[in-house]
Amino acid sequence: MTAAATVTVPGESVVGRPTRWGLRAASAADVEVIAELRATVMRADLERLGRYDEHRVRQRLRDSFSTRHTSIIMTGHELDRIAGSVTVRPVEDGALLEHFYLAPCHQGRGLGSAVLRTVLRRTDRHGVTVRLNVLRGSAARRLYERHGFVVESEDPVDVFMVRRRSGASVTSDEDRATAPALELS
Repeated sequence: MTAAATVTVPGESVVGRPTRWGLRAASAADVEVIAELRATVMRADLERLGRYDEHRVRQRLRDSFSTRHTSIIMTGHELDRIAGSVTVRPVEDGALLEHFYLAPCHQGRGLGSAVLRTVLRRTDRHGVTVRLNVLRGSAARRLYERHGFVVESEDPVDVFMVRRRSGASVTSDEDRATAPALELS
């Protein structure tokens, strides 16, 4: 991990205390770790919806994993522990937020909100609309609603959400240097 590929966000608080966390660009070596994390964190919701398949849950991540657009969420004193991932993929009308997973031990403690605030500050600088989908009944929906996402449509499995943002397109050198996976080029 190099300093240019990691951003530590001091002052972001997790459960009322400063937390050391950062984002680093994903590498091909991360795909299996994130595929396993996806299977773990999505299992209960997918089983509830009758959609869990041991192989498919991992393969869908492998098929769409992009090192260019994915950041790995790191924690620990040395930022040496993988806590999750987040992907921000440019699309025709803005950005698609996907593969936002946090290890169960980090859920409900404020880290997801801190990461999402960081991601949304960057997308706001670009003035883009951000879309995502979340499984019906998932607790993650409340997180997204707290950060300004609203329901755009639903189907029997997914809830499609959007957060509209207008403004000029501005990208700082710091954003480019510290979190290349979150670029919206």
